[in-house]
Amino acid sequence: MLLKKKFEQETVSGVHIAKGTLTFQGVRLTVHCFATDGVLIDTGAASLANEFKKFFKSLDIDQVVITHFHEDHTGCAAFFQNERQLPIYMNELTIDYCRKQADYPIYRKFFWGKRPPFQAKPIGKTFSTRRAIWDVIHTPGHAVDHLAFLNRETGQLFTGDLYCLEKTKVVLREESISTLIDSLKKVLTYDFNEMFCAHAGYVKDGRSALQRKLHYLQELQGKIIDLYEQGATLKQIQSILFSKKYPITYLSFGEWSSSHIVRSVIEEYMNRSNA
Repeated sequence: MLLKKKFEQETVSGVHIAKGTLTFQGVRLTVHCFATDGVLIDTGAASLANEFKKFFKSLDIDQVVITHFHEDHTGCAAFFQNERQLPIYMNELTIDYCRKQADYPIYRKFFWGKRPPFQAKPIGKTFSTRRAIWDVIHTPGHAVDHLAFLNRETGQLFTGDLYCLEKTKVVLREESISTLIDSLKKVLTYDFNEMFCAHAGYVKDGRSALQRKLHYLQELQGKIIDLYEQGATLKQIQSILFSKKYPITYLSFGEWSSSHIVRSVIEEYMNRSNA
């Protein structure tokens, strides 16, 4: 089983961008790391460590900040701790998880590698770099510890996996659509334009992209609830709204699926109705 790898880098608006791409049997996964003003945002995947290390070694940075604990964002964190002795900051909710041996499904280890343990420090509500103060914005939904980082000086927003793509078709089993909607609303209250997404990369008009995603999810939420109220089952709603089958659903043994979108919306709707 050959996992194809590709590495690219560029600099946009003063941000150094590293991009790693993995391809296997119709599934194409991409992850980005960003460095600016002495800070690295996310560390990429352990499976791409050899590709990313040349980029990492060229960086003039003082610290590392993590958007969330998933292995495609923390896979090379131990490198910075062990080789560069740099401090790593993340949401305190998952610090204990990351100091232990990686524990996630084998297909994810195949794609992203096995994340070595590392010791992070709790990040505050803000942090400082050489020329700027940054807002730390708690944006759960995709992951319980998910954070976005806003450079107040430049108006650049680093969104981790908050965006990824405009029209979400599959999500992880534990994701919450209503929580994601709330996080999108929250981040849109801040003043920013350029967006740097861990999977989509650089998005010039990030505000408009996030507004479109918010609108899409709200509309989708409404369609799911309407169909449910009309008596449609989860499987029927899924077949109506998500007729296309995605390879990642089979490769992940259902951990990534459009059914989780439908289930999440229905469960949250029922919880509100019963409250």
